[in-house]
Amino acid sequence: MDPGASSPEKVDKENLVGISRTRLGVCGWILFSLSVLLMIITFPISIWMCLKIIKEYERAVVFRLGRIQADKARGPGLILVLPCIDVFVKVDLRTVTCNIPPQEILTRDSVTTQVDGVVYYRIHSAVSAVANVNDVHQATFLLAQTTLRNVLGTQTLSQILAGREEIAHSIQTLLDDATELWGIRVARVEIKDVRIPVQLQRSMAAEAEATREARAKVLAAEGEMNASKSLKSASMVLAESPIALQLRYLQTLATVATEKNSTIVFPLPMNILEGIGDVSHNNHKKVANRS
Repeated sequence: MDPGASSPEKVDKENLVGISRTRLGVCGWILFSLSVLLMIITFPISIWMCLKIIKEYERAVVFRLGRIQADKARGPGLILVLPCIDVFVKVDLRTVTCNIPPQEILTRDSVTTQVDGVVYYRIHSAVSAVANVNDVHQATFLLAQTTLRNVLGTQTLSQILAGREEIAHSIQTLLDDATELWGIRVARVEIKDVRIPVQLQRSMAAEAEATREARAKVLAAEGEMNASKSLKSASMVLAESPIALQLRYLQTLATVATEKNSTIVFPLPMNILEGIGDVSHNNHKKVANRS
């Protein structure tokens, strides 16, 4: 095999880019000379027709007798376009926002949902964007819709709701690889909204509410258990020292009094009440004996 021969893949890629390596030929050079002569004859009027201004964010792809003139687009600044034989196409290199309309998708777990998104891309090769595809923006828009449906169709609903960033990154990678030959570079992909049926929303809300209630009951039971253990430890400490119980009564009374309540309930131990009852009974006996 001749080492100088290029591989088929390389040849196909060069043909896709649209750059012709052949020369103008005899007729081409004759037309080129006539165009230059016409420009010279009509000078200086022709100079205003042949000079074109390309803005900073634009590039110009020049076709001379139907062939692209350079591997790279011209601009920004002034470019010279020969009359009759040159045609140029302006390409905007600024970032384009592509809104993907809501797509009805059947997920892997057989749930119908609507998902929309947005794609940010820009043209990095003006020559490829003009030569390899008829309408690069329409092609990218349709490809973004198809890629969104294909990727989300392999995911479950829970994966779509929980892993938006990973799904957006995979869509960006697929789009970037597919549009490379079109001169497109995908900057970012975002999934804006995931819409699910109302009945499914109610079912998910009921399931989440039941889960929260179950978790609340478990936490309440754990709190009661911890409180009972603390009360048991406190009762053991108070049982060792009866004076501590009286101090606790006084502390509770002081706390209640600071709240400016009109009624204060003061608890008394039963042994104190019994002692008071015995004293009053003895006093009545003494009074009766004296009388």
